[in-house]
Amino acid sequence: MFGRRQSPTPTVQTASAAKPAAPVSAKVISVKAAENDQRLSDIKVAIFNDLIDSVDPAELSRLDPQTVREEISDIVAEIISMRGLVLSAAEQQVVVTDICNDVLGLGPLEPLIARDDIADIMVNGAGKVYIEVAGHIQLTDIKFRDNAQLMNICQRIVSAVGRRVDESSPICDARLADGSRVNVIVPPLALDGPTLTIRKFKRDKLTLDKLIGFGTISVAGAKVLEIAAACRCNILVSGGTGSGKTTLLNCLTRYIDEGERIVTCEDAAELQLQQPHVVRLETRPPNLEGAGQVTMRDLVKNCLRMRPERIIVGEVRGPEAFDLLQAMNTGHDGSMGTIHANTPRDALARVENMVAMGGYNLPAKAVREQIAAAVNVIVQASRLRDGSRRITHITEVIGMEGDVITLQDLFVFDMDGEDAQGRILGTHRPTGIRPAFWDKARYFGRDRELAEALREDRHG
Repeated sequence: MFGRRQSPTPTVQTASAAKPAAPVSAKVISVKAAENDQRLSDIKVAIFNDLIDSVDPAELSRLDPQTVREEISDIVAEIISMRGLVLSAAEQQVVVTDICNDVLGLGPLEPLIARDDIADIMVNGAGKVYIEVAGHIQLTDIKFRDNAQLMNICQRIVSAVGRRVDESSPICDARLADGSRVNVIVPPLALDGPTLTIRKFKRDKLTLDKLIGFGTISVAGAKVLEIAAACRCNILVSGGTGSGKTTLLNCLTRYIDEGERIVTCEDAAELQLQQPHVVRLETRPPNLEGAGQVTMRDLVKNCLRMRPERIIVGEVRGPEAFDLLQAMNTGHDGSMGTIHANTPRDALARVENMVAMGGYNLPAKAVREQIAAAVNVIVQASRLRDGSRRITHITEVIGMEGDVITLQDLFVFDMDGEDAQGRILGTHRPTGIRPAFWDKARYFGRDRELAEALREDRHG
């Protein structure tokens, strides 16, 4: 049967007999495979229910993962024997692996978590799991048994960081053990079942050198960013969703001196700073009674009392923008944060709007003066239509002219077209303008490096 399906020309058969051979063969194989998958799925459900009835999850949580896997494997073998189930060695191993993933990990998502080429995992109910690879979204063949299994996975993720998700609190942000960002939204808000989105954290930490290799930034542009970060410039990393803002912020923090005390404020802790003196703070949602919430603004205010030398805000999205500006203007040079905006000019407009969200009745000019005095450099990251990520602007804030904040571009990305595969081609072009933070670079003894970087790019 298999040989006949692979051969395009029948041998000793009439046309009427030969024609249906391949479709019938394929259909029979497909039906048998579907029946076997359904049989295994039913067996997994039955064994999983027996397992939950026979073990104490609290006891399992006290053991290391390897010991738990061995215990579960032994118990599953006993259940299979007691139920008189007929499974091959390979099928039994699949059942044990899937049940261990259900009990200990993320169930069907475990193989996706292990892949380092996936940037995002998007679960739209039990039946649809999408992934993003190389900037493009793909539908996978992975499915959950039902929405109940998916809900259990969601609850396990959020409970690990002291949060909850249910009908009374249907939206939750959390993180995985490796730092990956997680968002969960469940019914009644999500109409087609629990929706889980995971922004994966790469095991291989990116650096500016690696970003140069990817074409995200030029050598000279990377050197300018390195010097700006090292010389305690206040930096905003601006960009749209998925443009690589947090990754870029992580890269910039590598150039902070090891002797400096750093305090990070985040909604879900993602930053992975390498310095020895780092204090990590994380917001907290309200409890069941609606009390106990700790906002980003509370964290930023409190960290000012912790003698920080640098404040790193994972994402500036609300009234905490005013407190961060105050910190930047009162001796906390070198503070950094990310912000959602499409251009450097839009980033400043958003900061101004966020200050207004705090209820401050300040004149627009006064707010802009605060911004112009606080922010030194805006780094604009963009995700292009071919899925690639580029730093499109390195822009300085140089002061005020009337009621307008004045900006100057140090580097811009010029698109030159695209190649045969649809990949966008372009170059990072220096504008030839001398950076306004030149005096800071000279103070830290980095002015010669800055001059050489700009000279090499101009001549290169």
